[in-house]
Amino acid sequence: MPSSPTPSERERSDAEAKAREKEEQAKLPYKWTQTIKDLEIAVPVAGNLRGKDIEVVMTKTKLKVAVKGQAPAIDGDLTHAIKVDESAWTLETVGGGGKEVSIHLDKSNKMEWWDAVVTNAEYKIDTSKIVPENSKLGDLDGQTRGMVEKMMYDQRQKEMGKPTSEEEGKMEMLKKFQAQHPEMDFSNAKMS
Repeated sequence: MPSSPTPSERERSDAEAKAREKEEQAKLPYKWTQTIKDLEIAVPVAGNLRGKDIEVVMTKTKLKVAVKGQAPAIDGDLTHAIKVDESAWTLETVGGGGKEVSIHLDKSNKMEWWDAVVTNAEYKIDTSKIVPENSKLGDLDGQTRGMVEKMMYDQRQKEMGKPTSEEEGKMEMLKKFQAQHPEMDFSNAKMS
């Protein structure tokens, strides 16, 4: 049975994989970054171009970015769906007299990482190595936010030696039952 890699071997392997991934991403004709909610893509173009010289076709599942009359820098099915109405592109001037097509893609599913912009990308990233930024409660959907707030409340209650929300609910039910049945003796009742 093969042995597990040591922490130093795992660290070296991860560093090599990260360096290879960085090198592969540098070969793409664009740069891209992502958060759990969206993607930002920058496609460098010549400094003499104007917006009318650029062709950007953006649908829920496809993206094409090209200088008119030239081969596209990006052309393919998106890795995952986007919200087209919340996505946009601009042509921006960058240092050194150049320009870039700056594209913002708003993810439809804000709970998944993309391994590439398009499915036919030559190189993909290892999404299991992504360390997400801390999120705010306000970023979460209502149901998830409620669950997280309840867990945080219960954790604080436990730390202070007080009952959790579930235990409080049981005690409240017992109080109501006691009020409805004053003839019964609950002095030795224990909640578990």
